[in-house]
Amino acid sequence: MLPIPLLLLSLFVLGVVLGAVVNWAAYTLAWTPRAISPWARPADQAPPRRWSDRTPLWGWWGLRRESHLHGRAFWLRPILVEASMGGAVAWLGWWEIVHRGLTSQQWLALTNLGVTPPGIEAPYWTGWATFGVHTVLLCFMVAASLIDIDEKIIPDAITVPGTLLGLILAAVLPMGLLPHCDVRLQEPIAGVEASGGNFARAGIGAYVEPVAAGSPNETSADLAGAPHWKGLLIGWGCFALWCVALTPRIWRGRRGWGKALSVLAARVMREVARPPLLWIEVLGAIGIAAVWWVGGAAWCGLLTSLIGMVGAGAIVWAVRIFGSAALQREAMGFGDVTLMMMVGSYLGWQAGVMAFFIAPFAGLVGGVAQLIFRRDDMIPYGPFLCLASAAVAVGWGEIWNAESVQVNFSVPWLVPAALGVCLTLLYPFLLVWRQIKNLRGGSDE
Repeated sequence: MLPIPLLLLSLFVLGVVLGAVVNWAAYTLAWTPRAISPWARPADQAPPRRWSDRTPLWGWWGLRRESHLHGRAFWLRPILVEASMGGAVAWLGWWEIVHRGLTSQQWLALTNLGVTPPGIEAPYWTGWATFGVHTVLLCFMVAASLIDIDEKIIPDAITVPGTLLGLILAAVLPMGLLPHCDVRLQEPIAGVEASGGNFARAGIGAYVEPVAAGSPNETSADLAGAPHWKGLLIGWGCFALWCVALTPRIWRGRRGWGKALSVLAARVMREVARPPLLWIEVLGAIGIAAVWWVGGAAWCGLLTSLIGMVGAGAIVWAVRIFGSAALQREAMGFGDVTLMMMVGSYLGWQAGVMAFFIAPFAGLVGGVAQLIFRRDDMIPYGPFLCLASAAVAVGWGEIWNAESVQVNFSVPWLVPAALGVCLTLLYPFLLVWRQIKNLRGGSDE
């Protein structure tokens, strides 16, 4: 291991470089691209670009000469993005690699319960695995947030490759998923034995595992790889639902629900049969089947990612449907749905659910301020979803071991039932909110 100061300096430089990539994505992959990034083709009226313009941080100081094209002080935000990314990546490396912040609290909790002896630690490389995966997710979330702030839209150009990469990483590097520390009577399908302590006399072992779809319970045998078909069918179903989410859909309910559903189904079937979505479906189905056939940790990671993708996105999708019906306007953009699907592919459905309920607190101050000063309740919600997801990821060691959290998630029906109750109560609450807005002179538009 490098000396800690040198490691953190190296990670800071890496973060600054990744910040330059994020800036490029935020300006180039937006719905309305802008020729601001030094790595993009400059505007026709722009002065000639220099090689130094592409230097992270410093290059933006030279690009001040384009202020007449992009606005006064346009260069400040990209500098802040790159510097912040450098600091964030360095801190994330210290937290997950050096401090082992995602597992140390879990081992401490087990030790305090008398389950494990003191001195248990996860293998060093597992911290690098989660750090690498979380750094990738951070890049996609920051790019999506910047675009959402600028345009109030999150393009598929960010979330589609982000989700596909999340699925691939889960299969190739399942230990990059959020960790779950526990003792087992036998070696889990995915997981590595912890170092320190001696369980030989007790006949059990301490393992750090990726949080699976059924965590904290052990993975069910019928969800394992070949020849168990149930897991494959669930994986295919999750991927198919994500592909449907990528299709453009318009609800035309003026002629009744039956007609609206038939038109919607016909539109979806037509879209999923067209390239490039068709190739994504075919290659994705083949890839899922191949990993299922191999089985083991790779399949456990991929199935966890697929279920996490749907679980995290489904709750936002459901709120969007209920909210839009109650408010008679779009309650949440569908980009928020695909964004949380992307997040769920990296963090799993448990963390996705937690992030969704934390996000309103993250957005409360900004939303109230905008409502007061601008009388506008259309706020970009993507940044708050990303902020909440980041908070859950880095605070996982504490959150996952909070009182009754694992107990609640260990009962398969409990969390879905609680979510169903919340959605049922959401509809009348939003109806009342709509009437209040109408009384104070608001508009449904």
